[in-house]
Amino acid sequence: MLFLAGGLELSPIKPDVGLLLWTAIAFIVFWYMMSKFAFGPIKDALKKRDLDIKTALDKAEEAKAQIGDLEAEHKALVAKTQEERAAILKEANDTKNSIIEEAKAKAKSETDRLLTNAKLEIENQKKKAITEVKNQVGMMAIEIAEKVIKKDLANDANQKSFVNQLVDDIKLN
Repeated sequence: MLFLAGGLELSPIKPDVGLLLWTAIAFIVFWYMMSKFAFGPIKDALKKRDLDIKTALDKAEEAKAQIGDLEAEHKALVAKTQEERAAILKEANDTKNSIIEEAKAKAKSETDRLLTNAKLEIENQKKKAITEVKNQVGMMAIEIAEKVIKKDLANDANQKSFVNQLVDDIKLN
């Protein structure tokens, strides 16, 4: 209001030269102060942030490469483990088969041995039985001889028929 009383008329469309000058000086001082105290630290902060971002990206790339290496190692370990597992299973299967074959061979040899022993025992029993039969036949022959001798030796026809009867009895037994 003071300006109106003094006859100065301020127009926003046509500013006064003094106003422009002081506005320009104020803007330059403001710009200088901002560049000295604000733009420098902002610029430094942006450079630091840019450097931090680049460092983080480099670390991320490095981590990504390490993850790739670890994945490759993991795949190699998995493949190696699967190969070892397959080898162990094959070895276990081979061992199982060899144990089964060995058990079959032992069982067969034991069966053969028992069969041979049984045959030998049967043969021995057979020989023993034959020997007993021979002994009994011998005893019977002695008994027959005793009976023949005890019987009346006067009749020759009776002796022959008696011997023939005894021989027929022996053949039947």
